[in-house]
Amino acid sequence: MVEPQVVVERLRRTTDTIVGESELLERLATGRQLRIKYGVDCTAPDLHLGHAVNLWMMRQLQDLGHQVVFLLGDVTTRVGDPTGRSETRPQLTPAQIEANAQSFLEQVSLVLRTDPEVLEIRRNSEWYDRMAVAELLSLFGQVTQAQLMARDMFRERVAAGREIAVHELVYPVLQGYDSFAMRSDLTIVGSDQLFNEQLGRHFQQRLGAPPQVVMTTTITPGIDGRAKQSKSLNNYIGLTDSPRDKFGKLMSIPDSLVESYAHVYTELALDTVAALGAAASAGGPAARDAKLRLAAAVVTRYHGAGAARAELESFTRTFSEGHQPTDIPEVLVPSHTPTVLELLQAARPSDSNSALRRLIRAGAVTINGTRAADPADTVDLSADVVLKSGPRTWHRLSHRRSPEESGH
Repeated sequence: MVEPQVVVERLRRTTDTIVGESELLERLATGRQLRIKYGVDCTAPDLHLGHAVNLWMMRQLQDLGHQVVFLLGDVTTRVGDPTGRSETRPQLTPAQIEANAQSFLEQVSLVLRTDPEVLEIRRNSEWYDRMAVAELLSLFGQVTQAQLMARDMFRERVAAGREIAVHELVYPVLQGYDSFAMRSDLTIVGSDQLFNEQLGRHFQQRLGAPPQVVMTTTITPGIDGRAKQSKSLNNYIGLTDSPRDKFGKLMSIPDSLVESYAHVYTELALDTVAALGAAASAGGPAARDAKLRLAAAVVTRYHGAGAARAELESFTRTFSEGHQPTDIPEVLVPSHTPTVLELLQAARPSDSNSALRRLIRAGAVTINGTRAADPADTVDLSADVVLKSGPRTWHRLSHRRSPEESGH
């Protein structure tokens, strides 16, 4: 058995705070399989490298024989997590919730082991759908209004004169009770979830169960160096991004992020991480080489060393030698004369229109080597065109002929 202190020190690399560290050491020392709570609401499942920090910590524990209990919050999704929101979250339909749940399962399997010995899948409808109103009211009676209003987001809404729906106030209560219902020993979350998971400890203690340990993880800025990773800001690296997209996005980050990204998103030795940070601070070719090492390490972690070598060679050939990639993906477009925005929509269907317009405004879009300036400009597709969007994303676009045009 690996010494408990060694396990905790390995996890500490990407840990911000640990609530109940001595309890964790004691539980690890027993040698029993720990139950690690990983709870998600089934909203839009766009997992990125920031989310994966928690997943890789859980994967380390799975490799030691511990079990991740993946809790799909199908009931709490209907309530809506108010974390970080200034307005009430719109409610999803049951069909949307189920589709998102399946997508979550597919994405977490890119990191987590899925064998039943180390992964259990639960839904909180298992206990909430059969809970009597009297029992639910008894839960509410164990939390005070003052406790709930200690949350910054609620105080900020009140100060701004914005409404707080009652179901939003009770959301932390429901998330906290989940920890008791699923017998959680440990949960690994972002710092924005600390309040809710502390309520989990509260309920476990009140209901006679050992309180879970809460670990919060390091949060890094998005690839723009400012706000945390978000699809709406188009500053994220998605778990489902291709090796090429991961590599290219990492090559675009500010030099100041190289060391923190290497520390949090790779398994490189810490002395190597420090050396990359120093090289990035030097700027110029040294910073470029540091980013190449970082990008290769991240791609290796998710896609293997072979994919990382291929992307490194492609990047070097394309950018250092000024070549166009030889394996540009092809996209068919229904219009003869689409606008620049329509071309981008066809090539990058997962990006929002606002994100695509930002690319154009930033001068990051070229068509046959000419920079596109206006989203409304039309493009003649009588012959194929090569679209470049961002630092190293290329597409070859052709007009898709209808049966009438083909003479059929």
